[in-house]
Amino acid sequence: MVPPERRRRSTQRDIARRAGVSQATVSLVISGGAASAQIAEPTRRAVLAAAEELGYAANVAARSLKGGRNRLLGLYTFESVFPTDQRDFYYPFLLGVEEETARQGYDLLLFCSGGGASGAATAGRSIYAGGTNRLKIADGCVLLGRNVRREELSALVREDFPFVFVGRREVDDGELSYVAADYVSATAALVAELARLGHRRLLYLRALEDGEPTRDREEGYRRGLAEAGIAPEEAPILSLTDPADLTAERLEGWIGELGITALLVEPTEDNRLTEALATLAGTRRVRFPEDCSLALLGDPPSWTPESRNWTRFSLPRAQMAGEAVRLLVELLDQETPEPRQLTVPCVFVPGDSIGPAGTGGGRPGT
Repeated sequence: MVPPERRRRSTQRDIARRAGVSQATVSLVISGGAASAQIAEPTRRAVLAAAEELGYAANVAARSLKGGRNRLLGLYTFESVFPTDQRDFYYPFLLGVEEETARQGYDLLLFCSGGGASGAATAGRSIYAGGTNRLKIADGCVLLGRNVRREELSALVREDFPFVFVGRREVDDGELSYVAADYVSATAALVAELARLGHRRLLYLRALEDGEPTRDREEGYRRGLAEAGIAPEEAPILSLTDPADLTAERLEGWIGELGITALLVEPTEDNRLTEALATLAGTRRVRFPEDCSLALLGDPPSWTPESRNWTRFSLPRAQMAGEAVRLLVELLDQETPEPRQLTVPCVFVPGDSIGPAGTGGGRPGT
């Protein structure tokens, strides 16, 4: 597929040509300072109209500072960052962005574009609400969210607007800058730990959706199997359409009939799969790790200190967000920035849900 032509960001020179005035006049109007009072009202209106037509309208609201910077960084999320059921997921990201933005000497703007209240705003969020890129009031922006509008990421790339996404995201018609958790290495390391404990019959329960995080985990799983010398047919991958399908009977079948001794589970966004496992553990029909070891490929979305201490890896959310801000500032300092991608190592959490492979094929109660 041939990428579409990248659209250059509009400049004050472009506005001057469109409005038929000098660039100095445009600068006076855009700056909004006392000196702009000397500009005739019809000329001022013509400049503002040209700026809006060229997609420069958002920058009109900000006073241009030395070096063409407003010293403002944006944070845009594709869904609400304050849902009570996901506060543990989003809070470290917000903290990391805020702390690093202040450290870099910038102010922070939180963008929450939408057309209504509560869930309606979340469902209708758009960077281009109203037809223009409203992020342009900031020098650049950190983007965050699970339910991404890929067409809007592509539009930002074509505009050459400076932004960094927290998490690995790809678009078909260009490259974008991101800071992502290293799911590949973290998943491979968990497989290696299970292999060290003698596990050779593994089962990977993955999320149904096929986003970048899931694909990275699967790549890490396959890499870990290869490095441990475990044949893929001994360690299948299964996508559960409905977490309700994870019954005690089914899990007992995997353990007793297939000889599975360890599960690797990708936490789902709605947490239902992890909750199903916790419920099964509570029934004592299947004990972790006595009957089967279990490792989570990430933190449960609603994990609390009172939750079961699953063996897992944890995403360095605050670090990822801080790195995204630092990368964004570096891109702003470059004359012709090129997209950059960084990965941050995950943190292994020992937990209490894995142990040495047992005897008897891992049958419950043996």
